[in-house]
Order: sequence, then C-alpha cells, then structure tokens
Amino acid sequence: MSDACGCSDDKVEGEEQEAAVSWWQVGEIRAAGLAALVLAGAWLLSRTAVPDWLVLGLEGIALVIAATTFVPGTIRRLAKGKIGVGTLMTIAAVGAVILGQVEEAAMLAILYSISEGLEEYSLARTRRGLRALLDLVPTEATVLRGGQHVSIAPDELAIGDVLLVRPGERVATDGVIVAGTTALDVSALTGESVPVEAGPGATVMAGSINGTGALEVRVTTGAEDNSLARIVHIVEAEQARKGSGQRLADSIASKLVPGILIAAALIAIIGALAGDPVLWIERALVVLVAASPCALAISVPVTVVAAVGAASKGGVLIKGGAALEELGKIRALALDKTGTLTENNPAVVEVTPAPGRTSEELLAVAAGLEARSEHPLARAILATTPSRPQVDDVAAVTGAGITGTFEGRQVRLGRPGWIDAGPLATQVSAMQERGATAVLVEDDGALLGAIAVRDELRPEAAAVIAALTNDGYTVAMLTGDNERTARSLAAEAGITDVHADLRPEDKATIVRELANRRPVAMVGDGVNDAPALATANVGIAMGAMGTDVAIETADVALMGNDLHHLPQVLAHARRTRAIMWQNVAFSLLLIGVLIPLALFGILGLAAVVLVHEVAEVFVIANGVRAGRYRALPVTVAARDNHAAIPA
Repeated sequence: MSDACGCSDDKVEGEEQEAAVSWWQVGEIRAAGLAALVLAGAWLLSRTAVPDWLVLGLEGIALVIAATTFVPGTIRRLAKGKIGVGTLMTIAAVGAVILGQVEEAAMLAILYSISEGLEEYSLARTRRGLRALLDLVPTEATVLRGGQHVSIAPDELAIGDVLLVRPGERVATDGVIVAGTTALDVSALTGESVPVEAGPGATVMAGSINGTGALEVRVTTGAEDNSLARIVHIVEAEQARKGSGQRLADSIASKLVPGILIAAALIAIIGALAGDPVLWIERALVVLVAASPCALAISVPVTVVAAVGAASKGGVLIKGGAALEELGKIRALALDKTGTLTENNPAVVEVTPAPGRTSEELLAVAAGLEARSEHPLARAILATTPSRPQVDDVAAVTGAGITGTFEGRQVRLGRPGWIDAGPLATQVSAMQERGATAVLVEDDGALLGAIAVRDELRPEAAAVIAALTNDGYTVAMLTGDNERTARSLAAEAGITDVHADLRPEDKATIVRELANRRPVAMVGDGVNDAPALATANVGIAMGAMGTDVAIETADVALMGNDLHHLPQVLAHARRTRAIMWQNVAFSLLLIGVLIPLALFGILGLAAVVLVHEVAEVFVIANGVRAGRYRALPVTVAARDNHAAIPA
C-alpha cells in the first residue's frame, strides 16, 4: 500500500490479518463502532438539560477512541519524513477541535477508521483465498516406520518416508507413488475438473485427493517446500511488485498530498487576509479532507490482491500486479508446439515395412536400437512392441539418428535423407504431410521400413485457438520441428502464422519481432522456452504445477494441462485491468468535484468526510469484484484428454 494512503505501516500483519474472518474482528471497525456509540450518547445528552461540558467530554472521548486507529501511525510516519492521508485527517481533526467543532472532528475520525477497517478486511479476505490453499494439506499423515503405520504431523515428514494414503484422503506433501493405482482429484490445485490416472512412478502433489485405491507414496519434498507452499510463498512475495496502474496511482497520491497541504495553507492565509479568518480556515480544513487521495491509493492494490487470489484458486499462478496488468494488455500470443498445443506424448501412428519385410521385423530392430535411448521418439517406439533384441555398439549420430550392430550386421535408425527412403519415398512424404515424424530403419544397407511418430494435438486446441482468434488475438506457433510437420499440425489447430525449425534463441527473436507490433505473451514449458518467455511482455508456463523452473521463470503459470485456462486467464486479466482503471478514474473525478464544493462552502466538513469515505467503500467493493474468476465450460474432448494425462 502506498504511503500516500497513510495506512501501510499500521495494518494488522500476518496471523492477525488472516484471523479477521468477519468485519467486526477488524480493530479499526471495532474502535469506530465504540466511538460511534459514545458520540451517539453525547448527541442524545445534548438534547437534555445536562451540562455542556459533559457533552463535550463525551465527544472528546469518541474522538480519541477513533483517532487511536490512525494518529499513532501518522506520527511514526512523520518521524520518518513520510506524509500520507492520515496526516491530512489528523490536521483536519486538530483544526476542527481548535475551531470548537469537536463533534465534526469525532465524526471525521470515525468515518476514516471505518474506511481503513473495510480496506483491511477486504485485503484479508482476498488473501485468505490464497492462504486457504495450505489448508488442503491434512493435519495428520500416516507413514510406515519400523514396520508400523504411525500418524504424524505433516511438518514432521522427512524425505524418503513412505506415506500411506487411503481412498478419499488428501496427500500431505509431494512424492512419488511406489505402490497402488488410483485416480487423483487435483481440481483444487490445477483447476482441472476430471481426476488424473496415476500409478507406480507417477508424481503426486500435496493436497491431491486420492480416489479409490490405497497408495504408498515416497516423500520427495518437505512440508515447507512442497508445491502448495511454493505457490503461496511466490504469490505473496510477488504481490509486492507494482504494475503501471498501481505505480501511477501511487505517484499521483504521493505528489497530491504535499500539494494539498500547500493549497490548504494558501486558502487559509489568503482568505484570512481578504475576509473572515475563521471562515477561511474552516474552508481550508474542508478542502484538505476533500482532496485526500486515499481512495486513489487503494484503488489498484485491492483489485490486484482480489484478482491474483481468485486466479490461484482457479489453477493459475499470476506473479503480482505487474504481471496481471501486462497480461491485460496482451493482444498477440506465441505458442510453443510441444507440450503446449500438443500432449507431449509422442505415439507411433503408422508402421510401413519395405517390400519383403514385416512390421514385426522392423519394430524389433528399431526397439533394439532405441532400448537405451531417453528420446521421446524412443519411448513411443518401445511402447509398440515387447521385443528387445540385443543390439551392440549403439552410438548416436548428432542430428541424424542411431547406429549399432545386430547379429554382426550394421543397423541404423534415423531421419529421411540420412537414410534413403527408396521405395517408400511416397509413403514417407505422406507421413510428413500429415504432421508425423518419419523414422527410417536400415539393416546392413537395406531398408527395413518407415515408422511414423506423432505428438497429437490436444483435443481442445482447435476450439481454444478459434476462441482466441474471435476475441481479437493474433496467434502464432513456434516450434523446432520441420516446416512440413509444423504446418500440418498448425492447420489442424487453426493457426496460419507458423515459425518452424527454430532454436531457443530463434524463438526469442521471433517473439521480439512480434512484441514490436503489439503486446505479446509467450506460452511454453518454462525450460527450453526460457529465452522466449523472458523476451515476451508476459511469459506463460503451461502445466507448471510442481515444476520449479516454470514457476520461477514465468510471469504466469498455468498449473494444469488444459488449454482452456489460457482464454480464461486472459479474460480475467482484461476484466481486472478495466476495474483498476475504473477505480483510478472515479477517484480522480471525485477529488476534482469535491475540491470546488468545499472551497465555496457548498459542503461542510462532515458532509465531505461522509462522501469521501462512502466513495472509498465503493472503490473497495468494485475492486473486490476482480475476485470472481470465471471458468469457461470444458468440452467432452477436453475432459477425455484430462483423464489421459499422467500425474
């Protein structure tokens, strides 16, 4: 919060702020309520025959009670050379007392305390939405120790412990399944509504709900460093980053406060020389309050906190106000192909043996060569056949393929061109036209056949691209794949702007060129797309839950693997940015209207205070609207895709 608002140093912090589950638990509101009761008692007594000194004393008590919520902080800030709205309110209250208007001073203090309390409550409530993620971790975890099942607190878990997670229970921390199969409900973490199938070797995240099967999970991360804790800590740290709108509001407010003090002093001095000193000092005090920019200073922070907290509950991590505002400006998107538009799960889609050869023979030699490879294409080929013949002297040839020795003969597997397609040239060309990667296999100089491997588009990709295009976004696809494969997949997705055969640095260059025309966001996996993510106005990591690199490097991280999150978060950011500027414009307009009304005596001190504080409540309420994250409907195809995504 800006110092111009005069409320940053005195807010209840940490646990106290989180504890404010109802508005009445906020200290400022309780103090204002008590002061209002005392002031009401003074007003009632003033209608009777009690001495005036008693009424005045009660009004003074009401003023002191309400003033304790902001005057001490104002004095501390003044000692540090900081002037804020609290300074204006303190001067106005003291001036009103000097002029004998103790009742008006008490009313000013009460209304200001209420507005400060409501601001604090709104921030606490939206922050609780983010902190509530940590409540997804159970209070107890069952571990296997010394052959016995023992219940312990999650913060006592050690890396290497084996958790027992029964059906319906939440996972206490991140880990890897060592026994059992299930369907994990990760909707609270990633925003994906359909459970994800998981078995031995699959990673599980803290807060996931186990389905029907009991699991044994080896702990890989302590409670303080698990995926949920990292998200909360990162967002809380990044909320300190200010976007351009917040910087503008802070800049205006910080410059406005000294200007208001000078203007009020000039009004009082010039008015006193030209006319009634008491009248113009009163007018100066009213102008002082009328021009206070607290509504302006809180207009953006309240909106940002509400929007970021809401997005986190929808499976989207937005790292602070700067990222949120930039995201709201985006009009172009550069999407990586692998893992973003596609499922990043290549599969064999066609096997074509050469004349006189069989599919079994072709796949066996290919599997033998790929048996020790970690390449995604290798996993696809190995998944098609149980055969694993012994191939010796296996060596990779950079940019070409693999060689080895099988039963004394040299065998090779690689791309067309390095191996001659011969009689299968037409079939290989057709494979590539359909967007598949063609892999040729050769045995002792003779072609065994061709295998087509393809990383399929996500089922929802075409619908999401169409929605983005209809919303006015320019969409480009960036990939390291060959031109033919890239254009085939792009055509299926509905993308016409295709950039293929790119290295990571090439992607950054393309993004820079796009950014010169209009604000652009890069959507990638946060690892090999790091240069492009950093170059874009906003870097968006796809499927980043549990991925340290993606969460740390991207401005925005989509925790799930559903592309529907992309148009959702873009719409959320546009709406939030509109709310921010509504608040800023309204706050400035209010000051512009109230100053002349106060200067010419049309509104008195109490009326100006009431209007100003009601306006603050309006700004807060409008900002809290950004806390509604609107999820878009998920298609049947997308739901089927969710079920196929490995944990």
